[in-house]
Amino acid sequence: MTVDDDPGVSRAVARDLRRRYGASYRIVRAESGESALEALRELKLRGDLVAVILADYRMPQMNGIEFLEQALDVYPGARRVLLTAYADSNAAIDAINVVDLDHYLLKPWDPPEEKLYPVLDDLLEAWRCSDFRPMPSTKVVGHRWSARSSDVREFLARNQVPYRWYSTDEPEGQRLLAAAGEDGQRLPVVITADGRALVEPEVPELAAHVGLATTPTADFYDLVVIGGGPAGLGAAVYGASEGLRTVLVERSATGGQAGQSSRIENYLGFPDGVSGGQLTDRARRQATKFCAEILSAREVTGLESSGAARLVRFADGSQIAAHSVILATGVSYRKLEAPGADELSGRGVFYGSALTEAAACQGHDVYIVGGANSAGQAAMYLSRGAKSVTLLVRGADLTASMSHYLIQQIAESPNIFVRAHTVVEAAHGENQLEQLTLRDTTSGQAELVDAQWLFVFIGAAPLTDWLDGTVSRDERGFILAGPDLTADGRPPVGWELDRPPYHLETNIPGVFVAGDARAESAKRVASAVGEGAMAVMLVHRYLEQS
Repeated sequence: MTVDDDPGVSRAVARDLRRRYGASYRIVRAESGESALEALRELKLRGDLVAVILADYRMPQMNGIEFLEQALDVYPGARRVLLTAYADSNAAIDAINVVDLDHYLLKPWDPPEEKLYPVLDDLLEAWRCSDFRPMPSTKVVGHRWSARSSDVREFLARNQVPYRWYSTDEPEGQRLLAAAGEDGQRLPVVITADGRALVEPEVPELAAHVGLATTPTADFYDLVVIGGGPAGLGAAVYGASEGLRTVLVERSATGGQAGQSSRIENYLGFPDGVSGGQLTDRARRQATKFCAEILSAREVTGLESSGAARLVRFADGSQIAAHSVILATGVSYRKLEAPGADELSGRGVFYGSALTEAAACQGHDVYIVGGANSAGQAAMYLSRGAKSVTLLVRGADLTASMSHYLIQQIAESPNIFVRAHTVVEAAHGENQLEQLTLRDTTSGQAELVDAQWLFVFIGAAPLTDWLDGTVSRDERGFILAGPDLTADGRPPVGWELDRPPYHLETNIPGVFVAGDARAESAKRVASAVGEGAMAVMLVHRYLEQS
């Protein structure tokens, strides 16, 4: 695909491309970023692959970097080239951080035999050797207010499985239901790429049928990483890259809470920000490049020591063993303790950003509960299309737990409003969320407001209940490690080694913790990635002394 707002330049690029590559590739030409994105989405729905995208930097409304950033979400495997004038070379260099730019070309590129074709030959060869193979799209048939339909769409989106959504209200949705022999009473119906119909599939079944790895290839590893958030992905990358046979086990989707973020703007090396999905995709590809295994939809239910081995047990009764384990299970959003909230979960009440629902919020009033960064990032993202976004904050303002840059952005957004000292007292609706009862905690006054969308970002509950009786935790369930285990100057109960636990080591030798699940952790993406890398360093130290 070539994108240039100058018709003459656009035709010239396409002409040169067809002359060299027309026999093997289809050349698509667009004259604006918007029309190019529309074409990319159509190609995606048809199941076509895009090998290379060439975009001009200087385009009105949407410059080349902005276009490539959005194109990255549609076709992350396409090689990206920016066409620039000599004066724009600094912008092209900056784009390497923003869109993982593969190359930038100075205009004019004559003669193409010297300046254009050699570059594209190398990029096409790299693309052909990549793992972006044709995959017919999965189809999901469901109802907008079906909680299970929402869960399935979110699972597929977060695992970057291409799918197409069909509502039961639409003729094509009815045709697909009929073909599957269903009447729409049990939803969703997922039709896999090979034509198999899955009715109300559970996550393990769904994962196994859409191409996600769910079964380990070995019984014993050097390192098992439990949890696929930033800490877990960081540990998998560093463990595998340093020669450890590594497997990462994730119960739902890699990325964790960070993977649901619409925009992370304070992560080192991305001055223009990066979406959680983009960061997760890059980290996942990086881990697999170093031959780390990634298992999806596998729930870990137990951890045991057996001599020098550490046994990890799954919910289905199977197990794997390893020399060492890193616990990177992260945290989950706490449930909203308000009448009606549970019943309407997935039908207007959502936990986390639920990016698959964002498009449906267009022109509506949206409410968000929470005052930390995740809530602020969601507010900024949803405000692009929503009529209004109201942040409901229990405290006096946002300063207690939100980064300063986000507070500034929210203050400058005309359709984002902050209601302090406010809680949700009840959620109302028959088949979907229709109203909320809000209460001012200072005056006690209650107010009934119309609402179809409520996104909840309250607190952080560690996903560590399965470690009860095995790994030491604090009163809130966060995992204790290193100095926290020896605060009284004595080793933890049952510790038999003649050294104290390493900094991120739990009360079980060879079992480490990283990221948000650790007691007193920083709850930031950068610190989680850093702890994942540090935990691998300590694993090496442990293995050397074992």
